[in-house]
Amino acid sequence: MFDKAKTLFKLKQTGDAMKKAKEEIFLEVEERGVKIRIRGDNHVERVEVDGEEDKRLKEVFNKASKEVEKKVEKKMQSQFGNLGDLGIPGLS
Repeated sequence: MFDKAKTLFKLKQTGDAMKKAKEEIFLEVEERGVKIRIRGDNHVERVEVDGEEDKRLKEVFNKASKEVEKKVEKKMQSQFGNLGDLGIPGLS
């Protein structure tokens, strides 16, 4: 059991490092008067329409991203079980 816990801890550390790396990647796309700056983790940093920042669109994009992330997490938990049940801090 200790070996499994150790492996899971290493997996969590790797996942955390990957998450941080994705947060440091940025991409900006502009087309037909719309410009979006987005991070590698799909968090929208800025939305501009015809040169004007549109915070409403940014908020909606980020809300949608969080909602789909929750659905994916729920699906993964149902398929692979809840790793938090192993009692390893930080895994849920």
